[in-house]
Amino acid sequence: MTKKTRKRPLKGVDDLPAFPEGWYFIASREAVLREELIEKTWMGEDIVAWCDEEGRICVADAKCPHLGAHLGPSVGGKVRDGCLVCPFHGFEFDTTGQCVATPNAPPPRAAKLKVYETREILGLVFAWWGSGGRPPQWHLPADPPGGAEWCELGLRTLRFRGHPQETTENSVDLGHLRYVHGYDSVHPVGSVSVDGAYMKSCFDFKRVRRIAGLKDLVYEVSAVAHVHGLGYSFVEIHEKTIDMNARLWVLATPVDDTLVEVALVSQIREIRKPKRPITGLGFLPTRLRHRLMNQILLSQQKRDVVQDVVIWENKRYRSPPRLCQSDGPIGRYRRYCRQFYPELPAETGGPT
Repeated sequence: MTKKTRKRPLKGVDDLPAFPEGWYFIASREAVLREELIEKTWMGEDIVAWCDEEGRICVADAKCPHLGAHLGPSVGGKVRDGCLVCPFHGFEFDTTGQCVATPNAPPPRAAKLKVYETREILGLVFAWWGSGGRPPQWHLPADPPGGAEWCELGLRTLRFRGHPQETTENSVDLGHLRYVHGYDSVHPVGSVSVDGAYMKSCFDFKRVRRIAGLKDLVYEVSAVAHVHGLGYSFVEIHEKTIDMNARLWVLATPVDDTLVEVALVSQIREIRKPKRPITGLGFLPTRLRHRLMNQILLSQQKRDVVQDVVIWENKRYRSPPRLCQSDGPIGRYRRYCRQFYPELPAETGGPT
């Protein structure tokens, strides 16, 4: 259990508020069902998540409203018949947060957990964090089209010192794709568009991979990034030389005022007739081949993030940045981000 830390104060224009308003990843439904009760530090708060017998998932404050006991499994909290049971006095809470039973007396009406509004996309569970407790100001998109042709989701996580605005900025920072990750022929397709909390960025690039240390293969990729706040980025990927379609979610969530956890989630659509042989995997059955391709994609994406981490952990946010002509829409992205900091004084206009 991670020790809760206090939110850091602002120290001038070069600092960002630690917790931008928005929807942030909690866990997969599969993990909640497997663990029965999950505890974590999320947005600087201790929270728990569980599922009742009707399949409703609850994300709630991890402190009992009775006498303040921690409700997580590490200290004895458990789920019984779909209700969360406090390890201190046995108070039981349903997925609305209401206390519905106690061992020795009628449940007090005032005993209710603080519950976060949730949204689920393809089995990925998100909760809303509002500045000052504000309700959701916008909503996440509908599930993307699914079906049996898409492999099961793969998921990897990394935790490091950082901020979700800095990590999400990669969706418009095309220059770093060349310099940090070695992409070739990177260029935008159209211009970045913004509609409220939604931002769309499209770009193409090439990538060279050496196979077995002998042969260089060139991959030609088109990417469309759909950004909904600073905790949810969904990227549609089309690799043209194989005709492979993939999905990548980059889900950055503040743990506390220092650490951020990034979940990488991916899916690949089955390719019945690839445009070129899939080196080293073509002999495998279709489903197994695509599961392995998905794991390779995840490993590549994680390697990219690891290359960024050393920069994120040692950089300082600059406001305003000193941009050059080739930096692209970073300025527009910074203006887009202002809406997620309603606690900042109006005269500052938020981070730029």
